[in-house]
Order: sequence, then structure tokens, then C-alpha cells
Amino acid sequence: MKFYVIGDVTVDHLYHLNHIPAPGEEVSPIRSTMQPGGAGGTMSVTLARLGHEVTLAASVGADPFAEVALKYVRESGVNTTAIQVVEDLITSTITVMQTPDGKRAMISSGDANRQLDAAKLKKKDIETSNGLIISAYSLIGGPQREYAIKAISYAKKAGVPVLIDLGTGAVNAAGVKLLDTVLNADYLLLNRHELQTITETDNISDALLGLKDRGAGCVIVKVGAHGSIIWTPQETDLVESVPLGDEVVDSTGAGDTFSAVFAHAILSGQPLKQAARMANIAGALAATAVGAQRKAITVKDLESVLA
Repeated sequence: MKFYVIGDVTVDHLYHLNHIPAPGEEVSPIRSTMQPGGAGGTMSVTLARLGHEVTLAASVGADPFAEVALKYVRESGVNTTAIQVVEDLITSTITVMQTPDGKRAMISSGDANRQLDAAKLKKKDIETSNGLIISAYSLIGGPQREYAIKAISYAKKAGVPVLIDLGTGAVNAAGVKLLDTVLNADYLLLNRHELQTITETDNISDALLGLKDRGAGCVIVKVGAHGSIIWTPQETDLVESVPLGDEVVDSTGAGDTFSAVFAHAILSGQPLKQAARMANIAGALAATAVGAQRKAITVKDLESVLA
């Protein structure tokens, strides 16, 4: 299948700490590393490794960080013809501080990512795709938002399924203003915090009811170790996680991997519940390696766990 992915690529500076430092405090990490990241990059790499033809639309700076950010994108065979270079900005970076109990703090710099020029979007690339996948970070603002909105319009007119993956940073930045933009997605993927924030509710049931009243189609809620909740106007079901027995070492990018594998499964013809189950497995597998894109997940990996 052919996928068109719009989203960020970043350089992730990962620090695993015993605790998040207080203002003025200096701490030493348990381990630290620099890895390629970003929702767009991670989703495109995951889909390419599963054997799909993937085009990634993102923008980077004209700097050495761009090579780091695109390392696995290039190695996995993702089509980079829609990657744009912004001369006067640096490639986006994210500093992630994470503790063994899963607490995280992040410093994110959008920089080049927001400058994706909509005038360079090729309508044919969207129309000939089997699925358009958009990271909601692309919908925050700047030229990148115009690019994503334009792509959604092309996809809708051509009957190409649209999957939108929210992110905590995107939701925190745009809040409820993001809701009108993402409601027309064929599949909306988000976690519990993002769901409740964007609907201004304090529980999942009320949030989903609110989305139903607004005309939402299919919503997939990531609920961490509990798995995921699939919701349509006709059904609601908890798809439990699958225990792997492997140690969770880094959750960075696990949600993006979940979304990519869900797209792979649902557009390959899998039933909704099975697609969510496969996505649960992928998210858990991704967390067994340090870095958003380090763990290469294959069809055989998914099939072996399902078996």
C-alpha cells in the first residue's frame, strides 16, 4: 500500500533520570542518548519497515541535525521527495527527561517543522495514496498547518482515508480549537489526556459522548498498559494489551508506532478490534528499545505475538 505521512521529524535528546530535577538542581542521568524522532518520522519509518511505500512530508534545517533526524527515514526506504529544507532555521529538537516510573518532562523546539510550504504539495501524491496520515502537530500553526489542511481536502475529495494522530504537545498548544479540524478524520487516534483535554471533560465516557454529539466517526483511545479503547457511534470496546514479558525501557515514540501499525492493519482489511490489538502489540514492542525508531517491528513480529 501507499501512505502519505505529514508530521514532524526531530532529534530527540533522551535523558533517563531517577527523578525530574527541580529548578536549579543538577542531576546525572542513568543513561542518555541522541536519537531520531518526531511523530511523522516515526510513523513513516514504522510503515516502511512493514513493507509499505511511504512518502513523508516534513521540513528540516540546513544543518548536521537534519542527518540525525532523517537517519532511519532514509535507511528504511521512505520516499523523501516531499522533505523540504529551510535554510535559516535549525532542525527541530526535543529534550526528553524520563524516570523509571514513567514520568516525563519535555522541552520541544518546533523550528523548521512549522515551515512546510503548502505550495509544494502535489495533489496527485494524495490522490494516489491508500491512506493519509497526519500528526496533529502539523495542525498547530504556520505554513505546516496550511499544508496539512490542504492535504486533508484533497484526500476527502478523492475518497482517501484520513487518519489523524493527536499528541500531548499539540493538544496542549491548540486545545479545543483543534477539535473542529480533526473531527472529519476517518480515524482519530489519541490518548486519555488528549481526549479529555480536547473535549474539556474529566472522564472518557463523557468525552466520547461529546465526540458523538459532534459527529465523530471512529476514535481509538490509547490507554497505556490497559491497551486501547475502540469507539464508533455503534460500539465501544476495550481491547486489552498483550503481555510481552519484555522490559519497558523507553516509551518515547510508542504512541506513534501504535498509530502507524493501526493504519497498516485497518487499511489492510483487518477488523477494527484486530487492528487495535496489533497496534497495542506494536506500541509495547516499541517501548523495549531506547529511542522512538530503534525497534524495527515487522509483520512477523506482530504475527508471532498474536499467535
